[in-house]
This record gives sequence, C-alpha cells and structure tokens, in this order.
Amino acid sequence: MEPNHDIAPLLQARALTYTRNAEPIFGPLDVSLHAGEVVLIEGDNGSGKTTLLKVLCGLLEPSSGDVLLHGAPLTLARLSHQVALLGHLLGLKMELSTLQNLHFAVGMGGIRPGITPRLALASVGLEGYEDQPLRTLSAGQKKRVALARLLLVPAALWLLDEPYANLDRTGIELVNRVLDHHARRGGAALITSHGAYAYTSGAPRRIALKTAA
Repeated sequence: MEPNHDIAPLLQARALTYTRNAEPIFGPLDVSLHAGEVVLIEGDNGSGKTTLLKVLCGLLEPSSGDVLLHGAPLTLARLSHQVALLGHLLGLKMELSTLQNLHFAVGMGGIRPGITPRLALASVGLEGYEDQPLRTLSAGQKKRVALARLLLVPAALWLLDEPYANLDRTGIELVNRVLDHHARRGGAALITSHGAYAYTSGAPRRIALKTAA
C-alpha cells in the first residue's frame, strides 16, 4: 500500500524535544508517519533513538512539543489498541509457554481479524513450539515470539527498536516480510537499526536523529 499524504498522518510529532538531567537528548524534531509507510530512524549511539520511541508511545513525557495519533493528542488510554512497541526488552513472560504468552497479549490488547495465536507462531517459523516454555528458547526464537505478538495485535502503528537484533539471516528476512505485509494492509512502522540489512523495500524514508544543540 502506497502512503497517502493527502490525509492526516497516523502519527505526528511537532517540535518534539527530550531533556534528561538538563542535557538535551534529541530535538526539536518533527516526525510524520502515514498509513502504509515504513520509516527508518538513523543516528549514532546515544543520539536518542530508543528514547524517541519511548516518547512516541507515551512511556516518557516529552520535554516540549506534541505527539498526535490520528490527529488527536496521544493518551495512555489509546495505546494498547493503537500502538505496539517492540524494544530491547521483549515484554514476554519467561515461565509461560510461547502460546500462553500470545494468549496473554491478546487478552491485554485484542486480536486482529483473521489470525490466531497458533497461526501467528507458524508465520514466524515456530510451529511445534506452542507448549515450549519461553525460558528454554534461544534469543532469536524469543524475538520471533515477539514478532508473532505483533502479528496478532490490532495496532496500526508499530514502533520497533532494533528489530533485527539476535536474528540470523532468515530471521532478518522474516522481519522485512512482516513489515511489508503490515504496510500493505494499511499499517505503519517506525524502526531503528544499526545494521546494513535494515528495511529497504521501496526506498523507505529515513530520518536522521541529532542531539539538540
């Protein structure tokens, strides 16, 4: 799906800044993300990429500026069904099985029509691992469970922090297919990555993150 820039963006940040201990982390920054679009956030270590995603999903309060979701101010009450964050900490429960983790996610955030937790696991190459405790899986397999959770939840906006970490080449290709599919059905994703294998389908827009002066 090609992004339609004639309609209001799914996500918009205006003059966004974040300061920690009187030190500017990033900004001022303007960001817009339309349905059907995947945008890459680039920047050196310490430029604030992870912090930016946390601000955009409401986990951190911006020092100044506005964040709009579907044209309305971002609020915590709207997050669970409209925004999905995949960070360095996957937010999975190690003592539950892969399938139990996905059922828990559905109970918290709802489910997208036309998919089930078992289908989601199969889609990320984990068919047959339904009853496997998460703690017994490799780091790459745990990341695949987190990707399966993304496939399940109805959130149109994905914020992905280093989604390629701990994945082999097959896993990297899986992330790119998942992103392609999400964009084609009208979703949008904002992702960070240090790797040269970062998403390149359709020459995605790139935003360079710089620390405030």
